Amino acid sequence: MPGGDHQSTIWSYQLTRVFLLIIVIAVLAAVAVTALLTFGGFARTDTWRATVTPLASIIGSGFLICGPLLAREFGAAAILAMAALLALAYAVGAVVRFNIVHVEDIAPKLSLHDPMAWAMRLAQVMLAIAYAVSVAYYLKLLAEFTMKPLAIAPERHGLIANLLVTVIILALTALTFSGSIKKIEHAAHASVSVKLGIITGLLAGLATWWATHAGMPLDLPPTRLSWSGVPLLLGLVITVQGFETSRYMGGSYDQPTRVRTMRYAQWLSSAIYLAFLGLLTPFLTRAQHAEGVAGILDIMTMVAPLLGVFVLVGAVSSQLSAAIADSIGSGGLMIEVSRRRLGVRGAFLTASALSIAVVWLTDPFSVIALSSRAFALFYAMQAVLAVWVSFRSQVGGWPTRAGFAIVGLICIVAAFAGAPAES
Repeated sequence: MPGGDHQSTIWSYQLTRVFLLIIVIAVLAAVAVTALLTFGGFARTDTWRATVTPLASIIGSGFLICGPLLAREFGAAAILAMAALLALAYAVGAVVRFNIVHVEDIAPKLSLHDPMAWAMRLAQVMLAIAYAVSVAYYLKLLAEFTMKPLAIAPERHGLIANLLVTVIILALTALTFSGSIKKIEHAAHASVSVKLGIITGLLAGLATWWATHAGMPLDLPPTRLSWSGVPLLLGLVITVQGFETSRYMGGSYDQPTRVRTMRYAQWLSSAIYLAFLGLLTPFLTRAQHAEGVAGILDIMTMVAPLLGVFVLVGAVSSQLSAAIADSIGSGGLMIEVSRRRLGVRGAFLTASALSIAVVWLTDPFSVIALSSRAFALFYAMQAVLAVWVSFRSQVGGWPTRAGFAIVGLICIVAAFAGAPAES
């Protein structure tokens, strides 16, 4: 027994040292990246500021829920499924990038009742609905995370959450009173800096776990590949949605800047998603039974107890930055829908009023399926517009048009057959 107690003490001591090492490295990585993105010279360039908005919107709550969902559906092939989802998102991004240049060039030349002009307005209305729901949804999640540690009576929970969300939306709207979106972009920049710092800390913590457990056999779930997983994968499109915000930032950045920085945002977010899921490999069996952010919280606590704090901070910062990014996209959309009759202030007031109405009149958790389908249909309509403009302007050849058509068909299937991942 004494020998056993001694061995147990040594094991406990070694485990504590590993936990401490993971936490120290995670904290140092998080602080370093946050400081670099906040005070680094490149962080003040237009290129980075234009990258921040789509990047913030892409990396929302999906970053935390994709791992468990894909592990449950695809087992050890989860990272391959994630790669396929990101490839689809990049293909949709290519459609939107084409439209940033060619649809924007042709739009001012169209008459008010041109069929293409009607198609553009229909796509914009659909996106306006999706943005209003997504902003309310992101902030509702933020309120839920914020109130989790507080002892609030269940009957008052919904009211307080709605009030908190309304205050945040009004505060974001107030930042645009200067007549520019620069101030709200600064808020996005700050929240993204914290979020990317926290994500880096999580990745560094997981990588340290790998380094300290080298040679340990992996307990992976069986690989499952079947057609039954396709609806879930298509429904997860909303978790990598957000790059289209670049399309509606034309008032602040020129076309080449928006096209280039949208690519940067998709590249960086794809690297983060794949790295996170790859480093999560040893925990995929556990992840199969995890649900949402709470499940990831359990997994990270298993890696090192204090990493759970990183998940909570990351969850809150993810919701805030995604909501700010979608607010920017929504405001830019309102300006374009009004044919620039609305200024920045009026556009954000209109978009904010719509989001506040969603907050108070609906339950965003139950209508997220509507948002998922609206985004998928918007992407499908962007593909239709791309094919249409390609024919009308004689830009791009048949392979390009065929590619746009295939992307559009996949998005239509996602709208009607995709399982809403975040509902």
